[in-house]
Parts: sequence; structure tokens; C-alpha cells
Amino acid sequence: MKLITFTNKGIYCPQGKFYIDPWRPVDLAVITHGHADHARWGMKKYLCHHYTKPILYKRISEDIECQSVEYGEVIDINGVKVSLHPAGHIIGSAQIRLEYKGYVSVVSGDYKVQDDGLSTPFELVRCNEFVTESTFGLPIYNWLETEDLNKKLQNWVLKNKENQKTSVFIGYSLGKAQRIMKAVEGLGKIHVHYSIGKLNEAFETVGIDLPDYEIPDFRESVKNLQDEIVIVPPALLDSNVIKKIPNAATAICSGWMQVRGARRWRSADAGFAMSDHADWKGLLQAIKATEAELVHVTHGQTEVFSKYLNEIGIQSDVVETLYGDDDEEEKEKEILEN
Repeated sequence: MKLITFTNKGIYCPQGKFYIDPWRPVDLAVITHGHADHARWGMKKYLCHHYTKPILYKRISEDIECQSVEYGEVIDINGVKVSLHPAGHIIGSAQIRLEYKGYVSVVSGDYKVQDDGLSTPFELVRCNEFVTESTFGLPIYNWLETEDLNKKLQNWVLKNKENQKTSVFIGYSLGKAQRIMKAVEGLGKIHVHYSIGKLNEAFETVGIDLPDYEIPDFRESVKNLQDEIVIVPPALLDSNVIKKIPNAATAICSGWMQVRGARRWRSADAGFAMSDHADWKGLLQAIKATEAELVHVTHGQTEVFSKYLNEIGIQSDVVETLYGDDDEEEKEKEILEN
């Protein structure tokens, strides 16, 4: 049975007549999470988790038609049972479970099995067919435990304070920035860029508590930021905004920091391997636990990862999609907002 097909508009369920994270306009889009490569403008109707709904309003438009559901809530779409289950990627992220005549397909979107202390932890969903990402689908990617990583961020901030440095973290506005805020809570005043503050408001509207923060006007004097904590999006790494911050020490927070030659590493003072995606072990743990008979690898290290799955006895293929470009799309948005 084919419960999902891969089309030039996106992942399609022919029985239910809806798409999952489509990249071209469709009548009904079921959305895994709010990052720009998975949630795009132009759909007639959106379906997502309650926490993702305000994010879509902030990033797409307040005028979109959007229905939201709770994790585990089952709705019937043209005879297909559809439910959303925690993906652990960012706040509100979901795996989409489809069931029709006893056959189950799961489209995981982006996910991680590690509990970051902020997102709803990943939930294993057994299925016949599983769609996985492979952003960090190489053995070199192996994340620290959340507590250990947070300790590294905290120690860096404390060291900067001793040296009269201002701690400036570089992280995506949606997901990464909020994790950084939680990690350094209590170490000083937190100041965030406007684009981060706007998304923080989306979290707060659904009752998610974040540490206290301020939104400075970088067009004015920012001398008051001396020795404090600042979080800005990647688009501003080499910008005049950071140059204006007094005695700034910069740190990039990204999974790519696991590799010493990562892009833009040399333009920062430190790098922390913080990722909202599963590492190598996490990907294999999730995929094996689903007991899926067929695994589709959609974006990231697709060829290498799919080949490995086949070698260990898990039937797998590679499917081309337009996912994985949230980096560039977020930069474009944030440059315009700055």
C-alpha cells in the first residue's frame, strides 16, 4: 500500500488528499514545525500543533487559515487517521502519523531524540513506513548530553565576565535562541535581537515560560550591554551590530561546530555543538525503534546514511525534497528585519 507519495509539491497522502510540509501551494498542508523550509506561505489551510500555530502567524501571516491540535489527538481526514506526536526538534515540532486500513506511515520532519529541556521530548511511534531526515547522518556527529553542553555555555559566560567581556551567542531565532536563554538563565541580564523577541512572544502566548529578557535597539548606543549576555541570529555574525557591542566575545551555537573546519568558525571566538537535530546515534536509535519495513531518507547526508541503513538490513531509499534550507531562508528574513 502507498500511503504517501513524493511529488513536485511535497509529501502527499493520496487517500487523505493532503500534503505534509509542502513547498508549493496546496489546499491542505499538515505542518511538522515552524522552520521556514517546512512551513511555507501560500497554503489554503494549515494543520499543526497548538504551539506551532502562533509561530506560523508570526512567520507567515495572521490571516492564514490554521487549525491546531494537541499531541496524540486523532482526526479523520477523508478516511485517514492523522495524529501529531512529539519530534523533540523545537517547541511544537511534530511527527505526523498516518493510518489507513491498518497501514501506518510516519513523517518525522526534523527531530532529535535528546531531551533539550525545552521542547516536548521525542516520542517513539512504531510504523510500517518512516520518513527521516539525515542532517547529521555521519558517525562524526555525537552530541554532548544537554546538561554537559549547558555547563560549557555557562562556564564560557562566567569566564567572559571575569575578563570584562560581553557574551554574544549566535543562534537561530526559532529553537536555538530559546535553548541558549534557558542554558544561561541566572548568569546575568539576557538581551535578544528583535527577530528572536518576536518569536519569544509566540511561545509566551501559549503559556511557555522563558527567562526574562530585553530587546535592545541596536540603532542606539549599546554601551549598557557591557559584561552581559546577548543573543543574535546568524545573519548578524559579521555585521556592524556585533561590532557596536562593547568588548564582545562571540560564540556560534550549531551542530556544525562539531567539525573544526565548520564555516565561519574562524570569525567567532568560540563554538558549541548545539543542535536541534538528531546525531548519528540518535538517528539510528529512532529508526530501529520504529521497526519500519521501509525508511525514506529525505535531506542531509542522504546517500551515505541510506546506504548504511541498507547494509545493516533496514530497507531504505533516498527521496529528494526541498527541506534543509532553513539556514538560508532564516538569514534572509532576519536581514530584512534588522
